[in-house]
Formats: sequence, C-alpha cells, structure tokens
Amino acid sequence: MNQKLKLIISGSPHLKHNVKTPRIMRDVIIGLLPAIGASIYFFGIWAVILIFNCTITAIVTEKVINKIRRQKNSIGDYSAVVTGILVALILPVSIKWYGATLGTIFAILVGKHLFGGLGSNIFNPALLGRAFLAAAYPKMLTTYTEPGQFDTITQATPLMLQKFSNQTTSLSKLFIGNTSGSLGETSAICLLIGGIYLLLRKSAGWRIPLSLLISLSLASTIGYLINPDLGRPIFHLLAGGLFLGAFFMATDPATTPVTKKGKFIFGATCGILIMIIRYFSNLPEGVMYSILFVNAAVPLINRYTRPKSFGKKEKQ
Repeated sequence: MNQKLKLIISGSPHLKHNVKTPRIMRDVIIGLLPAIGASIYFFGIWAVILIFNCTITAIVTEKVINKIRRQKNSIGDYSAVVTGILVALILPVSIKWYGATLGTIFAILVGKHLFGGLGSNIFNPALLGRAFLAAAYPKMLTTYTEPGQFDTITQATPLMLQKFSNQTTSLSKLFIGNTSGSLGETSAICLLIGGIYLLLRKSAGWRIPLSLLISLSLASTIGYLINPDLGRPIFHLLAGGLFLGAFFMATDPATTPVTKKGKFIFGATCGILIMIIRYFSNLPEGVMYSILFVNAAVPLINRYTRPKSFGKKEKQ
C-alpha cells in the first residue's frame, strides 16, 4: 500500500474546554463591578481616578511589552485589564498616583511577563505588584482614609483596630462596606455577590474558596475560644480582603494546583496562613502574603497530589 498514514502528535491536554480566556476575564470584570461600584460610592472621584490610572497603565504596559517581545497583541484577552483593576482594588485610595502606576507596571512586567506571560506566571501579578509597593512605599500602603472624608481624616482599618487597639467594628459596617481600607476590600456583600457570579458562570472553581473559608473559620474559632480578644470568626470572615482574595485571586488558574485534591490543600493552607499572620505577626492582614506563599508551593502540591496512572502499581 502506497497510501501514507498521517498522524497528528501533540502534547497533552488532549481534551480542551470550550471556555476561552477572554470570556473568563470578562466574567471576572463583571464579578468585580459590585465592588467597583461600592468603592466609587464610598470614596468618590478618587476611586475612579485610581481605577482608571491602574487600568490604563496595565494596558499600556502590556502593549509596550508586546511590541518589545514582538508578540501578538494580547490586549484583547482582557487579562491586563483584570490585573489593572485588581491592583487598584487592593490599594488604599490615598496612595500617590506614581505609586499606583509603578505597582501596576511591576505587576504586568515582573508578575506576568517575566515568567513568560499569561498562563506561565507562578505568582498572582496583582498581589506581586502590591507586595512590591509594600516594600518600596510602606507608608502609602498603611495609610487609609475614612469613606467620605478622604481629604482630611486618616482612619485605621477594622483589622488594625482589632489587633492593635482591641476595638471592634460593627458587623453591619463590615458587611455593607462603610469602613476604611483598600478600595475593593470594604464591602463584603459586594465581593460575595461577585464571587457567587463567578461560581455560577464556572469562571472560578468552588474548591479553593470553600476550603479557604472553612479553614479560616476553624482557625479563627479556635483562636476565639482560646482568647476572645482575638476577634470573633464572623469578624475575620468579613474584615479585610478575604473575599476579594478567596474568589478573585486564589482562584487564578495559572497560579493554583491543577488537581482537585491540590485545590483543597491550596485553599486550606491559605486560610490557615491568613490567621497565623493575623494572630502572630506585626501585620494586621495576611491575605496577600498567604496567597503568594502558597503560589510558590503549587508545583510541589501538584507533584504529590497527581493521580496515579491507570494500571500503574504502587511502589513497594
């Protein structure tokens, strides 16, 4: 037979999902809209300026890097837009414009493209941008303003008041968002609505948020039983950037495990680390560092949670 058999050989995965990156990124943007609206309601025009600054900076940086690396224009996948919005939402409204700009450039340049671009990064780019700012401009990152009074009044966040002054913030304020803090971490209800939207659209998995919230609840309950001054579990669920981190950052598919068991381990570890940082460090919040730390452990988690190949015998 002279007929030649043509075989197409490609690397795994061989089964691919129909959901594309632009659709997932659009869903993330839609899921963040309630939190964006709340930040504008509480912080006014300065919230708009900060979000606009970070988003435009992210798009321009992405475009410049595409040119330098001679890559196809990746603006259309909306990943740069999402990174810019997330950077803005994890910053206080009082931050200087150049601080927000530098943090966004760092997030796109180092957090994303230094590792190879979208899907190759090992750390969440937005959180890495904030970590850079926390090291470069610590005062900017620890100066928060009270909603509606951002020109004149500096106010500690609920976690700061609880940790350093043993003052509690009403749960209703935490739930609605009328407290000082970063743009996207003040309104728990808005973040919860956005997170549920992502889960319903299947643009984010449920395993990491669920395991993170459960482990944090258990850890904070133990802490409260030992010392009530550490704060009630419901307080630690509603305060800070927990919901923003649990639904919008810890679920980043590029920086989280690929196995089901690994996702549970990832989320549970994040939740426990958040409470360890809140309880035993000089930092009132631990969402950023916990997620970045477990991001670094993802290859190890994937290795030890990889399912056994069919027909393969266990080592004796």
